[in-house]
Amino acid sequence: MATKKDIAIGIIIAFSFVIAIGFFGLMLVGAFSAESDFSLSGFGSRIAVVDVVGTITDAEPVVKQIKKWGKSPSIKAIVVHVDSPGGGVAASQEIYDEIKRVREEDGKLVVVSMGSMAASGGYYISCAADKIMADPGTLTGSIGVIIQFYNAGQLLDKIGIQIEKVKSGELKDVGSFDRRMTDRERQMLSAVIMDTYEQFVEVVSQGRNLDKEKVYPLADGSIFTGRQAERLGLVDTLGGFEDAVRYAAQLAGLTGEPHLVKDVKPKAGLLDLLGSASGKIKEVTSGDMGGPRVMYLY
Repeated sequence: MATKKDIAIGIIIAFSFVIAIGFFGLMLVGAFSAESDFSLSGFGSRIAVVDVVGTITDAEPVVKQIKKWGKSPSIKAIVVHVDSPGGGVAASQEIYDEIKRVREEDGKLVVVSMGSMAASGGYYISCAADKIMADPGTLTGSIGVIIQFYNAGQLLDKIGIQIEKVKSGELKDVGSFDRRMTDRERQMLSAVIMDTYEQFVEVVSQGRNLDKEKVYPLADGSIFTGRQAERLGLVDTLGGFEDAVRYAAQLAGLTGEPHLVKDVKPKAGLLDLLGSASGKIKEVTSGDMGGPRVMYLY
């Protein structure tokens, strides 16, 4: 006859087995869904949709999708749906470069569909497309560059904390959160800002076929509605996402209702959640949040 101890052990084993099966199932779902496509209708000539949503920090997922659709013979056009306030300079430039490459090397037509916001880095990447479509109320523009970081020096003094440093040069710890910037540091960062700013102006000038002298008055960080942007030549036409799809189909010479395809975002499994949490902890403890970053943001 089974004792209470045996029953308890059996329950623990059964419970552990169920947990293990569920954990394994979550891993499988994530693995398979990452490789699958979501087709809205049919096969044959198709239009791919790539989303750029939120702050642009990591270019790899977007670049990977664009590269994938660029190599697919059945994809006749790509609609890049941008709903972003911008983000990192390098990440924005990588996406911009890939959109240009897929047009020039793979011969794909690219139309950007702007959502509620496509500002700064979001506008930067849009300039690589063949055509840009915005909603009348889209917030776009914000052509410019920003570096920002914290100065908690007075707070540290009040609570009696000092940061000890050994550095190889005067400018090695520029942007440290425990003190104010020096004049030389501000001068150096201003030079970085202006060089990056000129890169942005050149991209707008080339992508929108505007003289740089016409871009400069618009490149003071101002934001524009989609309707204002159309009048200024910053976007081509007005309309929503479905309008952009039909526009892309028309430009690509497709007839009938366009068939859309896009990557399915993998469902977050336990490993993803744990990885995300550990990443946030690492970000906080490593001090990355306080360092100077050059951004095409807001």
